[in-house]
Amino acid sequence: MRRTGLLDLNEAVQNPGKRLQFEVNTALASEEDLDLVEAVSGTLEAVSTGNALLIKGQFKAKIVLECARCTEPLTVDLPFTMEDEFEVEGIPSSYASDSYAQVVCDELYQLFDKNALHQDTYIRQGLIVSLPLQPICSFGWDGACPNAKQANLEVEEPHGRPEMLKLEQFRRAEEGKE
Repeated sequence: MRRTGLLDLNEAVQNPGKRLQFEVNTALASEEDLDLVEAVSGTLEAVSTGNALLIKGQFKAKIVLECARCTEPLTVDLPFTMEDEFEVEGIPSSYASDSYAQVVCDELYQLFDKNALHQDTYIRQGLIVSLPLQPICSFGWDGACPNAKQANLEVEEPHGRPEMLKLEQFRRAEEGKE
């Protein structure tokens, strides 16, 4: 059964040891807080142990973030991986004819609809957790950032003895003539 935005993992849940693999490509259309340049793409793999559903994923995204120093937009290639384990209750149907196993998920957001994974919700959580805390432009923290100066984020305070400031100004003027 194929439903939009859901990955059917029931076959893995009902047959412990069976490995399912999916190619994923999603633009996370309902996400307002993230500015994706390209769709998130990668692979997602699921296997059940009978008591747990193990999900692994390797993804890559291209996203626009704000530089923590100068607040200029910067495009970041962001590879990220996810590894999660979800509890499975019941007896898999491959072992019993009168029952079936079901994924139990106590997450804040609804990740599962029966044994189908909400792919966008799951990937969004992994992407948000993987975002750099302080993205920084190519000038880094130590280099002189022209964007920060244009935005008046860095004001150069005169330092040293006040009587030497005129000598420093004279020296800079002489260097400019050469």
